[in-house]
Amino acid sequence: MTVLKLSLVAFSFVFWAAGLTMLVVGLWAEVRLGGYLALSAGDTPGAPAILLATGTAVMIWAFLGCFGAAAEHRGLLRTYGAFLAAVLLAALTAGLSALVYRQDIARGFREGLRQALSAYGEDEGKADALDALQRALGCCGVESYRDWLASPWALQQNASVPLSCCRARRGCPLSPAGARGLHPEGCFGKVSAFVSSNMFCVATAALGLAVLQVVGIVLACLMAARIPARVTAPH
Repeated sequence: MTVLKLSLVAFSFVFWAAGLTMLVVGLWAEVRLGGYLALSAGDTPGAPAILLATGTAVMIWAFLGCFGAAAEHRGLLRTYGAFLAAVLLAALTAGLSALVYRQDIARGFREGLRQALSAYGEDEGKADALDALQRALGCCGVESYRDWLASPWALQQNASVPLSCCRARRGCPLSPAGARGLHPEGCFGKVSAFVSSNMFCVATAALGLAVLQVVGIVLACLMAARIPARVTAPH
């Protein structure tokens, strides 16, 4: 019983740390990536909001799980195990949905980039987000800098491109020599390559968290089963 209690307390601490990590990553994503995510034309819920909500819930329940283990509270431990099972099921559902609908997500981001490019100069919020994305990733346009040439903004600017497309801040005129001063790759390809290169790390982290939750469910259920039910004395 002592070993079970210490194991569950240790698990709850690790689970609390995982929740804190999700909360910090969610805050960072909201601050640093909020503008980029706004470029997507898809109707998918915001990843930063999901991370913030999940991280907060995990931290609260990890504390309650630790308290339930220390106090040997049977009902609280059962509820803790049920919460872990719900989080595991939700994570698996979200992962499978992202896998199944990855083409729709990619299509929504590509369409969002095209809309931002077409509305450049009219929608300042999307224009700023697109400029920031092009500078941060060293990209230009959706597929390449040629996407800008047919845009309404470029037609008004004598077939020019925004300064965020240029490698140097002094600009890069579209002449045969000046085209070498542009970022050669499109932003959609850059984002896709970044996601693909980090997919293994994300999948490994998700698998590790799933295994950790299974361990927590087993520990909570075992400890709850070993605690005798409290019998109320008759009056």
